[in-house]
Amino acid sequence: MSREVQFTFDAHDPKALSIFWRAALGYVHPGPPGVELPEGADALAAWEEFLARLGVPPEQRNTRSAIEDPDGRGPRVFFQQVPEGKVAKNRVHLDVRAAPGLRGEERMAALEAECARLVELGGTRVLRHDPEPPMGAGHIVMTDPEGNEFCLD
Repeated sequence: MSREVQFTFDAHDPKALSIFWRAALGYVHPGPPGVELPEGADALAAWEEFLARLGVPPEQRNTRSAIEDPDGRGPRVFFQQVPEGKVAKNRVHLDVRAAPGLRGEERMAALEAECARLVELGGTRVLRHDPEPPMGAGHIVMTDPEGNEFCLD
């Protein structure tokens, strides 16, 4: 039997980092527990209202955030606030499949387009690896707004 997994990011700004990864993965922010959100509602605004009703002070409302696959297939991603910064290379990183089924220049063009979109959202391009057949299809190494490495693959 397989297990469900959740990926957890340590972050200085969980809300901002979750917004970046929401856009990168095509995920959504879930609504607060027991709150039915109408179509098109802003889940983050709903969380602000929910936390205010609970009496959570404003300075404590950005200690965690989460995103989920709207189709329910991918893992949930959780962001938790930590005081320390990132000090070394990731030991685990995500590969974002941005060009499934594509090869050669068509693949690299799709990866470049996604890289440009993510740079506009706060990501940083690190390095392009061109295709090296038969084993290497090519990929682009990036970092998210807090310096976590990932690959567009």
